[in-house]
Amino acid sequence: MDTFHDIRVAAWEANRSLPHHGLVTFSFGNVSVLDRERGVFAIKPSGVPYESLLADDLVVVDLDGRVVAGSMRPSSDTPTHAVLYREFVNVGAIAHTHSTYAVAWAQALRAIPVYGTTHADHLPTPVPCTPIMEDDRILGDYEAETGRLIVETFLDEGLAPEDVQMVLVGGHGPFTWGPTGPAAVYHSAMLEEIARMAWLTESLEPGARSLKSTLVDRHFGRKHGPDAYYGQP
Repeated sequence: MDTFHDIRVAAWEANRSLPHHGLVTFSFGNVSVLDRERGVFAIKPSGVPYESLLADDLVVVDLDGRVVAGSMRPSSDTPTHAVLYREFVNVGAIAHTHSTYAVAWAQALRAIPVYGTTHADHLPTPVPCTPIMEDDRILGDYEAETGRLIVETFLDEGLAPEDVQMVLVGGHGPFTWGPTGPAAVYHSAMLEEIARMAWLTESLEPGARSLKSTLVDRHFGRKHGPDAYYGQP
């Protein structure tokens, strides 16, 4: 019996949901799911189209990025996932897409301002965008450096990955995360919608201002934290 069956199936289901939400084209993107107790995660194999992906194709690697199960080459973004799992200790799954509007903001090297309550429902800050990576890092261990750049951006901006579960990598695209595969994919879908709404807002009103903090705090607080009251108990 496959000892990694559960995380392989969870990662397979999450990966297969990306095309359903219009977040990927052809074989772009990936989702991984972590078993933190065993220190391994399952991730999409590199370059395999989603429609032909099988659960048994998912590659299992340890937190140093070494393959421990699977016959295929893991996603080229595997080192990025490994860094984030090591540094963001409450994360259980990570998604990476090349969704259109999120990528556009990343290519513009712009954080996404909080223009409305839809954004505030999901995070209380702008969606952060990392700077463009320096040449020595690009020419070095590039994918691991991408993860380190995300971590550095969160430290520099004083952000908690539990509250801000998404980031734009400058010139590249979005990474999102959550406790489970479906949660990570949900945040990818919400990030794409937030990015689209912000682009439309600036198209209609180039001088648009960020939402006032009292509204941001109220909308984030009613969905998150000890006093949340949105949804069912």
